[in-house]
Amino acid sequence: MRNLFGRLTIATAIVTIGLLLAVATVTSQTPAYRAPRTPDGKPNFNGIWQALNTAYWDVEAHAAGPGPILELGATGAVPGGLGVVEGGAIPYKPEALAKKKQNYANRLKLDPEVKCYLPGTPRAMYMPFPFQIVQSQKYIMMIYEYAGAVRTIYMDDQKEAPADSWMGWSNGRWEGETLVVDTTGFNGQSWFDRAGNFHSDALHVVERFTARSPDTLMYEATIEDPNVFTRPWKISMPLYRHVEKNAQLVEFRCVEFVEDLIYGHLRKR
Repeated sequence: MRNLFGRLTIATAIVTIGLLLAVATVTSQTPAYRAPRTPDGKPNFNGIWQALNTAYWDVEAHAAGPGPILELGATGAVPGGLGVVEGGAIPYKPEALAKKKQNYANRLKLDPEVKCYLPGTPRAMYMPFPFQIVQSQKYIMMIYEYAGAVRTIYMDDQKEAPADSWMGWSNGRWEGETLVVDTTGFNGQSWFDRAGNFHSDALHVVERFTARSPDTLMYEATIEDPNVFTRPWKISMPLYRHVEKNAQLVEFRCVEFVEDLIYGHLRKR
């Protein structure tokens, strides 16, 4: 009986291994998703998209905690997050890390989002607001609900940034199924999140958008800034399509919401 049981066990193990190898072979042979095409034959990314994570609070992994405004209680608390930085922590230079900590300690005064400044790139991609991609052969527009921010990605007439700006200057190209966007020309005033992670005007961002299903894009951004970081680093996350029948951007022009915050001290008493 023992010999018979042993033979059955070995046979079962061989069959199991064979099935696993077969599944692995089939999986490896499954073709990558191919997105629908625009009239010029490129992947069609038109639609309204949104990141569903807590990177807008902190791109690094972080625990849940109280918010900066005591009176808001749980409604203003910080939700925890696994982070979107590949490899762990952001590779700050020592002096830059000290500034990041100062930013965090004074975030209510220093975070550009508080005063409705444009979010910058890549922060605009994972704000808790949707954005719309409008695609043509020569240009790709990214229109953000937050603050009415807009990016133009030049697919044809590519040039260097004529001036520094919050969102930077974006030139794009296609690499097969992937849209690659190269952005420079930043003014150095935006942050990456509400945790004080920052950059200088030497920021260089290379983004990659790849469809992985009809309703999801894989988003990656490689970030380089020799003034602040010791090496390039990368973030990645999925972006989800809004599939509601009436999906659309709703106006969120927040300038009027912060007028008293910024200019209230100038009012006549």
